[in-house]
Amino acid sequence: MSEPTGAARRRGPFKVGDQVQLTDPKGRHYTFTLEAGKNFHTHKGSFPHDELIGAPEGSVVRTTGNVAYLALRPLLPDYVLSMPRGAAVVYPKDAGQILAFADIFPGARVVEAGVGSGSLSSFLLRAIGDQGMLHSYERRADFAEIAQANVERYFGGPHPAWQLTVGDLQDNLSDTDVDRVILDMLAPWECLEAVSKALVPGGILCCYVATTTQLARTVESIREIGCFNEPTAWETMIRNWHIEGLAVRPDHRMIGHTGFLLTARRLADGVEPPMRRRRPAKGAYGEDYAGPNADGGAGR
Repeated sequence: MSEPTGAARRRGPFKVGDQVQLTDPKGRHYTFTLEAGKNFHTHKGSFPHDELIGAPEGSVVRTTGNVAYLALRPLLPDYVLSMPRGAAVVYPKDAGQILAFADIFPGARVVEAGVGSGSLSSFLLRAIGDQGMLHSYERRADFAEIAQANVERYFGGPHPAWQLTVGDLQDNLSDTDVDRVILDMLAPWECLEAVSKALVPGGILCCYVATTTQLARTVESIREIGCFNEPTAWETMIRNWHIEGLAVRPDHRMIGHTGFLLTARRLADGVEPPMRRRRPAKGAYGEDYAGPNADGGAGR
């Protein structure tokens, strides 16, 4: 049985073509690709790539300036934060939430809209495996080109489960019996009718939006279309901790708001969602509220 795509690049001694992440004594990272006969240069000296080729992961190399660097393969979260960018990347903290709460499983059939720089595509492909299907839609050809290069660099070549289409999702979506749909775009409400036809009953819609107005309009549009259950929305934040002897305290900086996530599940055809019991807050729907798609509505 052959190994899954990209697995051979994640284990064993370093080989030519591998990505290497060096960590200096101050914890700073430097990433490069191993090439025979080349040298890695820093302001603290240099060392030959050949010193690492064939060495086990977790080795320590010293530059001509006698500075020690720890050599490891970059993890996928490290890789996506350092990859060349066309659009902003989906942060690992959000990608992890998407994989968990959109329940991305091996062999899943997934549609993604808004590829950006290929960050989320890489996470999704690794989760669904070679037997799954990821069809990604990106309206900008330049972003699609950058994303394709980033994904193929990580996996060491084209991924057999990935199809990338340049164009708008609502105009080009032809997939059926889709298990999951991930929308990372400015106006996900424009695609709800198309994705509702593609999703299987019980399938999950997951949207990633940046602002509260986008979040409000997306939720209200999901409620209005009537073929999903009540959506759930949230955000995540990460704060690291400094631990040095008895000095244990939170870091002064953190990864705060990057975006909102929301999920909703496709109902069976012909089924109406149960009426919500929760009473809306006073003033939530004022006299001037005309629905999510009207001028002056939640998304305007």
